[in-house]
Amino acid sequence: MNEVTFDDWKKLQLKVGQIREVERVPKTKKLYKLQVDLGGERLYQIVTSLVPYYTEEELQDRKIIVLTNLQPTTFAGHLSEAMLLCAEKEDGSECVLLTVHKDMAPGTPVT
Repeated sequence: MNEVTFDDWKKLQLKVGQIREVERVPKTKKLYKLQVDLGGERLYQIVTSLVPYYTEEELQDRKIIVLTNLQPTTFAGHLSEAMLLCAEKEDGSECVLLTVHKDMAPGTPVT
């Protein structure tokens, strides 16, 4: 396993996000397109492969942990501007969103 320095860790910007909108990505089996409140003036779009693990209703309004300074990329033609964090079994049989245990405002830094 490669170790990271504390300076490497400080480069990661993790924040509490709140999912405001959930939409299936057409013509895909696993993708949702989420609009996530990160405490700023606009919502951020995240494309994620959580369809096998969560319904739209289970995701709606959920507070999650988001890596906000990941370089944007596209999945199935849709821009993904950040990455939500999950714990996933190696065999892919279970995937659980990382979240907060108390009510924290969107945009709260994770340190």
